[in-house]
Amino acid sequence: MSVLKTPLPFGRLALAAAVMAGLCAPVSAQSLKEVYEAAKAYDATYLASRAAAESSRYKAAQADALTRPTVNLQAGATQAGTDTPLFGTRSTSTGSLGLVAVQPLYNRPNGFTIDKARKALDIAQADLASAEQDLVVRVAQAYFDVLAAQDTLSTARASKTAISEQLASAKRNFEVGTATITDTREAQARFDLATAQEIAADNDVRTRRLALDQIVGRQGLQPNGLSMPVNLPVQADAVDAWVERSEGNPSVRKARLAYDIAKLETQRTDAVRSPTVDLQGQIGGAYSRGSGASSSGGAGTSLNHSVGVTLKVPLYTGQAIENQIREAVSLEEKSRNELEAARRAVAQATRQVYFGVQSGAAQVKALEAAEASSKLALDATKLGYRVGVRVNLDVLNSQTQLFSTQRDLAKARYDVLVNSLKLRQAAGVLTADDLDAVNGLLSAK
Repeated sequence: MSVLKTPLPFGRLALAAAVMAGLCAPVSAQSLKEVYEAAKAYDATYLASRAAAESSRYKAAQADALTRPTVNLQAGATQAGTDTPLFGTRSTSTGSLGLVAVQPLYNRPNGFTIDKARKALDIAQADLASAEQDLVVRVAQAYFDVLAAQDTLSTARASKTAISEQLASAKRNFEVGTATITDTREAQARFDLATAQEIAADNDVRTRRLALDQIVGRQGLQPNGLSMPVNLPVQADAVDAWVERSEGNPSVRKARLAYDIAKLETQRTDAVRSPTVDLQGQIGGAYSRGSGASSSGGAGTSLNHSVGVTLKVPLYTGQAIENQIREAVSLEEKSRNELEAARRAVAQATRQVYFGVQSGAAQVKALEAAEASSKLALDATKLGYRVGVRVNLDVLNSQTQLFSTQRDLAKARYDVLVNSLKLRQAAGVLTADDLDAVNGLLSAK
């Protein structure tokens, strides 16, 4: 018995092929900037800050409404009754409907409230700028952490391969009687240690990749390594110049705006003692019926309208305004000290990062020299081992020194790049465009 299979339509075949290709092909980003753009559309922390900044716009618009007129529709219905010996029981039913409009003419506190709302909007923008800079640094840190873990794994594998060759050589020499069992056991111990280090390095790569995937929302990212030889960025400006720039740091700017708001609040509470003037208009109608309304001549529909100016002058508030002013003055002093504390903290952080970049750059140069020296030392040790003036342990030590130096050198380079971004973040001048300079140092795959 044969079974006929109906072929799928072409459109469904194409869709299935596209889905399978999407599942099989790894998603990769060829540059740090591309990874950042992906994270910007996915990272929950940044998106929350952006939503908060968006909501602050509408909150500021609410304060602007204080200078605009308000119009309310008022409606009511009443039922009243009277019972007197002379007229007996009478009842009146009344329904009313009207519009009431109020336009502020003079209100000093409202002006300060509006200014405070605009300052709060600036604070939200400072928070968003801080979130953007934090995202740049977090993406760069995760990106280079993956590269550093990959380099560590490559170094561990290279070290294991070199040690395995040395272990094989020690075994051959022991078999022919030109070496002792000690050489073999030393090489075996180093080989076992290298195996454990390789396993740990491989797990670290997975962990670092998961951290990067969590920020970006993708899997299978393949960060590009540094192009060799690499010229790391050099900070030509002195530390004082960077500290001076730190006045633009979002944290300092936010503290400065908070101080401005505190001063406005002091002025607003003091202005509460000022008179307020409102223009008020009303138009409406009422309909009355019942025995009470008929006897008084008020039965039927009546229209009314009025326009007037209302003046309010606070005379006595039970010392509430005076205590509000004292509270605002104390909070203003608190904000002033918080601004000074933010300036000092950012300046200190800027100096620390600056010297960290300088130290890291010097460390890279020293490690580059150490790498070259370690290669020469390893070659000399191998030659001495072959001619019998060096032992197997000397070769193992030289190999370990070389691979450790290469691992530390790779990490030091990545640290310099990340700290360069952190320095710009501390100074408050970091933008996404700064990633372009870093991308120029990466190799294109």
